[in-house]
Amino acid sequence: MRLIPVCLMLAVSLTSPAQLAFDDYFTDRTMRFDFLLAGNSVTTKVFPVSLREEPYWGGSLTNLTDKFNFGNFRYEVFDAATGTLIYSRGFCTLYQEWQTTAEAKKIEKSFQEVATFPFPKNKVNFVLSIRGRDGLFSKLYETAIDPANYFINREKTDAALATKISGTGDPHTSLDIAFIAEGYTKEEAAKFRSDVKRMADILFQEAPFDKYQDRINIWAVEVPSQESGTDVPGEGIYVNTALNSSYYTFDVDRYLTTQDISEVNDFAAAAPHDQIVVLINSPRYGGGGVYNYYTAVTADHHFTPQVFTHEFGHGFAGLADEYYNSEVAYEEYYPLNVEPWEPNITTRVNFDSKWKSLIAKSVPVPTPNEKRYIGVTGLFEGGGYAAKGIYRPSFDCRMKSNEADSFCEVCQDAIEEMIKFYLK
Repeated sequence: MRLIPVCLMLAVSLTSPAQLAFDDYFTDRTMRFDFLLAGNSVTTKVFPVSLREEPYWGGSLTNLTDKFNFGNFRYEVFDAATGTLIYSRGFCTLYQEWQTTAEAKKIEKSFQEVATFPFPKNKVNFVLSIRGRDGLFSKLYETAIDPANYFINREKTDAALATKISGTGDPHTSLDIAFIAEGYTKEEAAKFRSDVKRMADILFQEAPFDKYQDRINIWAVEVPSQESGTDVPGEGIYVNTALNSSYYTFDVDRYLTTQDISEVNDFAAAAPHDQIVVLINSPRYGGGGVYNYYTAVTADHHFTPQVFTHEFGHGFAGLADEYYNSEVAYEEYYPLNVEPWEPNITTRVNFDSKWKSLIAKSVPVPTPNEKRYIGVTGLFEGGGYAAKGIYRPSFDCRMKSNEADSFCEVCQDAIEEMIKFYLK
């Protein structure tokens, strides 16, 4: 989830992204860098694993550098010859979430990680940075990457796994979402495609995605599992699935994720994509969403529409949880003396940078947690897993509860800004 480069690179990287021409630096494929993040609650180390060439670059050809400053990690790619910043992305990981648990104070662990960017024409420097508790990025790791390196894995991806369910747009000017099958057997392939279609319909009914249906491509990537379902360790349930998904992530019964992010990306490479959704063949309640990492959700619970859109709010737009009275594994996740980077919560350290301008003069600040303020943009105390000191924009929102009808105004604005970023 975080980042910062150094000296000459930093100075040259201030060049406006608008001056970059994709064809000057990249080819229309993807470079993938697999690595491990390892450590405990206070230390983090990076261990490189492999480089891979993937056949499709599904992202924008113009919005190459990240304007949002979201995420607890960030990677930057610099042209080695000139030091020019040519690509950057912020992201989050399960590793950083784990760092805030009680377990991380006792033991060390490693987590798979994947960074992708357009395949460079020439040598580049890859810089990975981490956001500290003070909210600032610091460099964690740097390495040189030569696109001519014959140790880059160039094995061909099985494109036959991918079926386009919806959309006809050019991937470079569309938002492409790849749904990966998890816990679907070979005999359940038709059910998976039907489930993806249903998920697309759910998304297109939700504002502001409903306004951009013609600019969103939905892909179904069929990954057969030996058995149906997913693991539920707390109940002694273990099934053989392609991506090893599991409930009880960080010992929270409803938190459903996979730590096999490398395999997730192996299969996602079958289609051009900007976002990944792991669709899990289960009727149980659960899921998870990690910014620019993936979104996970079960297919068949009656709350699946609410869970999917909530978790996609995390994975796609970097939205924070606005609830504060549910079980979580995290300890003091947000320092109260630092403004969170997420667009929909604030500690009021720098509220001017958030949604302050959207609050009407007639609305009291802070805003009482009273039903008469339902549908009003304000400053409601409670959010980010804390009842005090952290504030959210609305009485209720899809990022707060399953009872909310939709995303609030602030979350919708944040989602729309992210959609537009991928469409240019």
